[in-house]
Amino acid sequence: MRITVAAAVFAMFMPVSVLAHAIKQGERVPAVGVNDKGELIWQQDKFSYRSWNSVQLNGKVRVIQHIAGRSSAKEKNAALIEAIKSARLPHDRYQTNTVVNTDDAIPGTGMFVRSSIQTNKQHYPWSQFIVDSQGNVQKAWQLEEGSSAIVVLDKSGHVRFVKDGSLTQDEIKQVMSLLQALLKQ
Repeated sequence: MRITVAAAVFAMFMPVSVLAHAIKQGERVPAVGVNDKGELIWQQDKFSYRSWNSVQLNGKVRVIQHIAGRSSAKEKNAALIEAIKSARLPHDRYQTNTVVNTDDAIPGTGMFVRSSIQTNKQHYPWSQFIVDSQGNVQKAWQLEEGSSAIVVLDKSGHVRFVKDGSLTQDEIKQVMSLLQALLKQ
């Protein structure tokens, strides 16, 4: 009984944005597809795009980073991305999936955002980069505009951690510990 009251009090003081997204722990992310642009492919020194759908998110432990096409959004969870790079997680069992909402970019910067995504794909070819030029994922998952969300999926595609906004240092440690535990399963 005491825990229920404490949880209710805690929920009252939580920012509305924390509760607003449609991603539920223990479930799969809401199904959404990106057909305009989509997954960035780099083969034989050429870039192309193919349609992407969230139902493909199983088989590996994953961190999905959904970011607005703005530098400020990219910076919000850069510390987690650096921690993931430093951890050198096994590419055969782990993948970072970055969804960039170029519909939520500063007007006139779209070309620069896409160029940055292409550079990242060249440096990290094992990672998946999805260019969402119509904001389909942000709308379907009800994520905050101009922000960065982090979602951790287990290999069956179920959500094990989610936060829309900047992670604290403790949350970064929590995510890294969770990734290590999921990779051992």
